[in-house]
Amino acid sequence: MTTILGIETSCDETAAAVVLDGRTVLSNIVASQIDLHARYGGVFPELASRAHIEAIGAVVEQAVHDAGIGYEQVDAIAVTRGPGLVGSLLVGVNYAKGLALATGKPLLGINHLEGHVYSLWLTEPGREIKFPALVLIVSGGHTELLLMEDHGLYRRLGGTLDDAAGEAFDKVGRLLGLPFPGGPNIERAAMMGNAIAYKFPRAKRDDSYDFSFSGLKTAVLREVTVPPTGGEGRARRGDTPRLRADISINDVAASFQDALVSALVEKTARAAKAYQVTEILLAGGVSANQALRQRMRAEAGLPVRYPPLNLCTDNAAMIAAAGHYRSLSGLRHRLDMDVKPMWPLTSETYTR
Repeated sequence: MTTILGIETSCDETAAAVVLDGRTVLSNIVASQIDLHARYGGVFPELASRAHIEAIGAVVEQAVHDAGIGYEQVDAIAVTRGPGLVGSLLVGVNYAKGLALATGKPLLGINHLEGHVYSLWLTEPGREIKFPALVLIVSGGHTELLLMEDHGLYRRLGGTLDDAAGEAFDKVGRLLGLPFPGGPNIERAAMMGNAIAYKFPRAKRDDSYDFSFSGLKTAVLREVTVPPTGGEGRARRGDTPRLRADISINDVAASFQDALVSALVEKTARAAKAYQVTEILLAGGVSANQALRQRMRAEAGLPVRYPPLNLCTDNAAMIAAAGHYRSLSGLRHRLDMDVKPMWPLTSETYTR
C-alpha cells in the first residue's frame, strides 16, 4: 500500500490531500479563490499565483494533520506539473520540490487531466473500473474525449477546437450578468427555464469526435443583446453588449445548457458504441452538471460514472490518486523538473 501526498495549484484552487493506495481519501483540503476572482468574471492569473503563495503552506500542513500521519509515513509527493497557468503551476511544483528535498521522498509530476480521470477511482473504492472505458473530461479549460484501454493507456478521440465547455458556461454566464463561476449559476437558472424557448445551434454536428462551442456562444450573444450602435451596425470600440429587456435569463440559460449538453452526450454516446467500451467516465468541473449526468445516463446505454461534487472541481486527492498509479509504474522526477503549461494526455505523456 502507498500513502501519497498530492498538491494541486494548476489554476485557482490551492489544494493538498493524502490518499491511501490510490483509492481511499485520508484528507482533502481546498482553499478556493472564487471570491477573489468573482469581481473580474474569471480567473486573474497574477492574483491566482499570489494567493497560492499565501495559502499553500497552511493547506499542505492541514492535509497532513487531518490524515493523522507524519511526513515520514508519506511514500511520495505528487504535484500537478501541467497543464495550467504557468504562475500557478510554479507555486505548487516549487513547494513540492522543497518538500521532497527536505523529506527525501520521491517527487512525481502529474498531468492535471490524468488527475481528473483518477478522481473516478475515489468514488467507489471497492469497485474496479473495467477497461476499455470512455472518458469525457469537461472543465473550464478542457473538453477531451479519451479512450482509456488500461492504466496509463489513452487514445485521444477528440476535443474542443475552441472554447472548452466550462469556458463557454463562464462566458455565457458573464453575458447574462450571472455571478462567477458561470456553470453552477447557469444550471440553477436553467432549472426555472424552458429549454426549447430559444433554438440555439447544436455544436459541430459532424462525424468527428471534436467539439466547438464558440458558435453556440456567439449565437447566444446575438440573441440576447441589443444590436451594435456603431456605423453600419458595427460595434464601436469599447462598447459593452447590453441585454435586451424582453429576454428571459432563465429560458436562455436552459436553452444554452440544453444545446451544450446535447453536443457532449451525442458524441460521447456515439464513440462509446463505436469503440465498444464497458462504461463511460465523466470527470472535470462540468461533470457536476445534473443535466449532463441525467442525459448521459438516459442516452448512452451504458453504465455512467462520475465523481462526487467535491471531487469534480480541481482538488489534490485526484492528483494523489493518479500519483499512486504512476508510482507503481516507476515514475520518478528529479528536482530540476519544470512545469508544462501545455501538456496533452496521451499514452506517451510521461515519456516526452
